[in-house]
Amino acid sequence: MKDCIFCNLELEPNQNIMLSNDHCMFLQLEQAQIKGNQLEGAGLIIPILHRETAFDLTLEEWNATYTLLQDVKKYLDEKYKPQGYNLGWNCGEIGGQHIFHSHFHVLPRYEDEPLAGKGIRYMFKGAENKRKNY
Repeated sequence: MKDCIFCNLELEPNQNIMLSNDHCMFLQLEQAQIKGNQLEGAGLIIPILHRETAFDLTLEEWNATYTLLQDVKKYLDEKYKPQGYNLGWNCGEIGGQHIFHSHFHVLPRYEDEPLAGKGIRYMFKGAENKRKNY
């Protein structure tokens, strides 16, 4: 996977490995590390081996993701002090996946955001997302 930015981290020089274990790592872009920036503290947990979607992870990778997520939360709580989180996988093109190496979004949320209190379903429930054929 020579063009994959998660298999070849040097292809995206602004991403940093913040935490890792034997099967996965937590990446943050430099701009996510800036206090007050949009998506402050946000990052991705990715499997080290190339897996296209979350459905392709091995049991060991799932368990390692869970374990790393606990470490990531502790790290983010201490460093950024968010008041909530959104967590999620985008799987497949229609599901919003743009990089076809599985990646688990960890999005700290803050009470001073314009969309504070709005969860991941917020954008899907709006009239602009009504299916065309129904």
